[in-house]
Amino acid sequence: MDKALYDKGLEIRRETLGDAYVDAALANADDFGRDCQEMVTSYCWGATWGREGLDRKTRSTINIAMLATLNRQHELAAHIRGAVNNGVTAEEIKEILLQVGVYAGVPAMVDSFRIARSVLSEMGKI
Repeated sequence: MDKALYDKGLEIRRETLGDAYVDAALANADDFGRDCQEMVTSYCWGATWGREGLDRKTRSTINIAMLATLNRQHELAAHIRGAVNNGVTAEEIKEILLQVGVYAGVPAMVDSFRIARSVLSEMGKI
């Protein structure tokens, strides 16, 4: 593991998803899952999110669309929180999910609206 890349990824991950979420993910990483958490932090957050080509708000909008399309509801909930932290508004999230409905199907959109409504309500954004 590249320590500098991991540290960079950890910083971005915490700023996007929040300390509580990241702390829980890392604390729950046993011997079996620890390598997974290190890979996610280093490559997903450090190597990819740490690139200069896109700002975090744009990366968040892309993630919402992809996770909704793939029906990855647990990760979608986390990334909706992160998107809000990165400046994406509830109205923008709604528009992203409406577009998901057109390109990925209405069931993906409906499930994703359900998750988004719950998360945004919890955060006091709707």
